[in-house]
Amino acid sequence: MASILDGLNPNQRKAAEHIDGPLLILAGAGSGKTKTLTTRLSYLIGEVGIDPFNTLTLTFTNKAAAEMRERALGMIENRSSTPPLLCTFHKFGLLFLKFHIEKLGRKNNFVIIDSDDKKRLLRAIVKELKIEDLNISFLASEISKYKNSLLTPDVAIKKAELEDYRKVAKVYSAYQSNIEENNLVDFDDLLMLTYRILDENSKLRVEVSNRYRYIMVDEYQDTNELQLKLLEHLSSEHNNLCVVGDDDQSIYGWRGANIRNILDFAETFTDAKTVKLETNYRSTEQILEAANKLIEHNSGRIGKKLESHIGAGPKVNLQHSLDEVHESRAIAREIQELLSKGVDSKDIAVLYRINALSRSLEEGFTKEKLNFKLIGGMRFYERAEIKDIISYFRVLANQNDDFSLLRIINKPKRGIGKASVGKIHKLADENRLSIYDTIISTKESDMVSLVGKKVTNAFKKVVADIKLLQSEVERSIYDFVSLFEDTIGLKDYYAHLVDGQDRVLNMDEFYGYFRDAIKKNPDLTLEEFLNDISLQSEQDQVEGESVTIMSIHAAKGLEFEYLYVIGLEEEFFPLLGDGCNMEEERRLGYVAITRAKRHLTLCYVDSRFYKGRRKMIDKSRFLGESGLIESTSLKITKSSAYKRGDLVKHKIFGIGRVQESNKASGGYKLLINFGGNKKEILSSFVQPI
Repeated sequence: MASILDGLNPNQRKAAEHIDGPLLILAGAGSGKTKTLTTRLSYLIGEVGIDPFNTLTLTFTNKAAAEMRERALGMIENRSSTPPLLCTFHKFGLLFLKFHIEKLGRKNNFVIIDSDDKKRLLRAIVKELKIEDLNISFLASEISKYKNSLLTPDVAIKKAELEDYRKVAKVYSAYQSNIEENNLVDFDDLLMLTYRILDENSKLRVEVSNRYRYIMVDEYQDTNELQLKLLEHLSSEHNNLCVVGDDDQSIYGWRGANIRNILDFAETFTDAKTVKLETNYRSTEQILEAANKLIEHNSGRIGKKLESHIGAGPKVNLQHSLDEVHESRAIAREIQELLSKGVDSKDIAVLYRINALSRSLEEGFTKEKLNFKLIGGMRFYERAEIKDIISYFRVLANQNDDFSLLRIINKPKRGIGKASVGKIHKLADENRLSIYDTIISTKESDMVSLVGKKVTNAFKKVVADIKLLQSEVERSIYDFVSLFEDTIGLKDYYAHLVDGQDRVLNMDEFYGYFRDAIKKNPDLTLEEFLNDISLQSEQDQVEGESVTIMSIHAAKGLEFEYLYVIGLEEEFFPLLGDGCNMEEERRLGYVAITRAKRHLTLCYVDSRFYKGRRKMIDKSRFLGESGLIESTSLKITKSSAYKRGDLVKHKIFGIGRVQESNKASGGYKLLINFGGNKKEILSSFVQPI
């Protein structure tokens, strides 16, 4: 009798057949981890007889979740009416908070804000607090680190010793108060608040853990401290946690991912079993030989060696150019030749380590009239015209969403100035009402006295438009877009700008996507649609028929028949200097190389124009470490993984902040402030946060 497991190799099968207890599937690049994970889910449901209701599978991107859901369900013959829950960590947090956020005294009609919204709020706060000497991106990043380390504003204020971090803590406190008052939730809150609720409500934690008795996690090497703590709570009643990951592909340390989670899995979860997937189905022997040799130079790894299922292929090509202009032109011409031979453009990609290198590629490809798409630039949903539509839609879903209403109350221009908005906002605060409710409940004469007749009429028009569109949404969510444009006129507003045509095309793209989403799911509500697009990731944009230019970080999880990696020079790849983690740089090199299926070209130049000047540079040490050139001529530079101000965690002293970093035998000696208790600790005894 045929089994769901029949298509697996021996190690994949061993992993899929594991039912109870913690399991680490150490899956090398291209080793069929998605196939193994989805087959295991199908096996549990379709052959073991586990109720799909009792399973939870967590991913990092919507694209991965959708692919895994389709593959898993396709293998199950007798499907239950309840599909298994398979979603991103943040989508799980969203679903959980919709049911349980009231346990924190919050309402469940909260609005998710994205990174752009977050920065807009922070700009207003620093202006109000007169703290305008701190970079907004730095503030946003630090607040994110605090939340993912479960540091509350009070604790952050108490622990801050350096002046800059006292300011950060003050801004964090004001920011958190602001979003709570306006019932907003940022991305970090989706997980932090979920953890808080489970941590503070033991009965609920037991109930939720008993519901999700079989938990699986994709890309486990990318989890941070908070995600680990959340998983510990979710699996607390059964310990049935299966994680799939690759320590050699842990490349997100800069945004909080902790490689120790996967390295210490067997210690964290008792009696854990490890299964290694080392057969690679993606790349040739030549490509894997370079990848294996490179990553073997890392000491902080579990250890495995990829073997090619495909067999031998062409040698890895090295392309040496005079400078970035010659480099981009040579790549563009080579790609043109490939396209003329019938190679599909979607099978070709160019990767780089730092975003600044994309400029020369864009210019070179444009001059050679080569169609390309840049992944990782400004996200579609972060464009001003799209954010305006989304803000309108948010208000239609919840007219008391002051945050979104303030963005669009005078867009298109209605003659409502900042002073008038400030007055109505103040009145709303005094009456403890939303701005919308304040407008409809204030007597016309009082409103005229406050802001004048013209502005009063403009406010009334806003309310009338919202009511009209809300009734149309209820009548037909598919058809309301036409009325929306006729009523609001955003396209006309943007059409007159210099880049108006592009903006209008973007808006048409959004409306088309919205109608398509409704067509696919006629029961989709406006709120559900907004939540789904709030959770979109960078990789969800990768589609289409042009050559792809992208960063290595954005390329993780993807594969290409023809791959070019540029910038293989010291200081560019690997990056050097304070804060550089050479082992993570090497893992980035490993990820880049293993994106290639059969044809890999690694490019380096003699000089680059960078940060305003031309610079002569040495070829990357990675070319030698991967066995592609003699390594004796390569300069080896060591650098501390820690710098002043970094947050670290010690297993005894807890969380502290680095104040000094000095060379010591075998590594670095750090002076760390643990909440006023200063200690000199060797760097190998702490973990970055």
